[in-house]
Amino acid sequence: MAFDVGRVRGAYPALGEGFAHFDGAGGTQTPTGVIEAVADAMRAAMGNRSTAFRPGRRALELVADARAAVADLLGADPSGVVLGPSATALTYTLARTLGAGWRPGDEVVVSRLDHDANVRPWVQAAEAAGATVRWAEFDRATGELPAGQYADLVGERTRLVAVTAGSNAIGTAPDVPAIAKTAHAVGALVCVDGVHSVPHGPTDLAALGADVLVTSAYKWSGPHLAAMVADPARWAALRPAKLLPSADTVPDRFEYGTPSFPLLAGVTAAVDHLASLDPAATGDRRARVRAGLAAAQAHEEAVFDRLLAGLAARPFVTVYGAPARRCPTVSFRVAGRTPAETAAALGEADLCLSSGDYYAYEFFQAMGLRDSGGAVRASVYHYNTVDEVDRLLAELDRLADDEGTMVR
Repeated sequence: MAFDVGRVRGAYPALGEGFAHFDGAGGTQTPTGVIEAVADAMRAAMGNRSTAFRPGRRALELVADARAAVADLLGADPSGVVLGPSATALTYTLARTLGAGWRPGDEVVVSRLDHDANVRPWVQAAEAAGATVRWAEFDRATGELPAGQYADLVGERTRLVAVTAGSNAIGTAPDVPAIAKTAHAVGALVCVDGVHSVPHGPTDLAALGADVLVTSAYKWSGPHLAAMVADPARWAALRPAKLLPSADTVPDRFEYGTPSFPLLAGVTAAVDHLASLDPAATGDRRARVRAGLAAAQAHEEAVFDRLLAGLAARPFVTVYGAPARRCPTVSFRVAGRTPAETAAALGEADLCLSSGDYYAYEFFQAMGLRDSGGAVRASVYHYNTVDEVDRLLAELDRLADDEGTMVR
């Protein structure tokens, strides 16, 4: 069955405003089911978590439901799902916890392809412990992150390898299983940033080889919350700093403060939305999520292929990176305009694209682009269409004509 993008778009009320959203890498729009789930939870009587009264039990149920939903999304154990306000906050919690056990001479491996949220917490934790940071480099021409280099970077003193499953700058999808295999051979932990990869295809924690995986719900149609998942036994071995009276069980002891129960309802609804993307899918929610994301992935790839071909055909556009395996994301520049100017001009035409470094700090530093404004980013999500791509390309042609740039 062909992916019915019209049906899918109908689930997103914001799309009726007429904007073309190529900024899903920074946050997606919200479907009606998620909006209603959050609103319903806010309308209902709610207490803090308690078994003594129904509103308190309702809060407990919302937490449990969100853990189960994230587990179905990632192929994880619900009791290994840690919930939190953002991927950055959760990664810092883990980095501080692990870093407390590191010693001088220990080593941590990070990559220059990653979002800074999967770099700086580890670098800072290593510095605090006197540990050594080693850097994996990406290929400047292709944007690939060669897995073979990890054989030289990882050794007996390596405690952790942090790597992205999808670059939020140029979409590169590294060979995470191969990298994880190298890390595990010396007993190192592998922390995978799945924020950019999870929205764009089926994810399986075990297949990736990730000991820990982080994801953000607002990148896959949910509210602004995040999750960090691992085997419950992994969490049981760690003791984060926490308040004395707060829960000491796993995974609760990694979660600080009282969560937003209505937003947790939205997390569950977002996973249910992903499970509905392929209406012919059957089985439990995990099976339907995988089928839905596989169908969405095929649609996204077709739309993205049109975008890449269109950008490549325009001599006034410079595209950065050409990875063989990638999420549907591209960074580029338009001749005669800064990235910020390009994004603003496209915004005047109701085309939503990001500009800057999008927190891919090391990538843009290595490319020599950060100080001059980074690049413009276009990312495709399952509600984007070929017609929107053509609209974007036509507007780029108009901008080039305004600059007097020859258009092919």
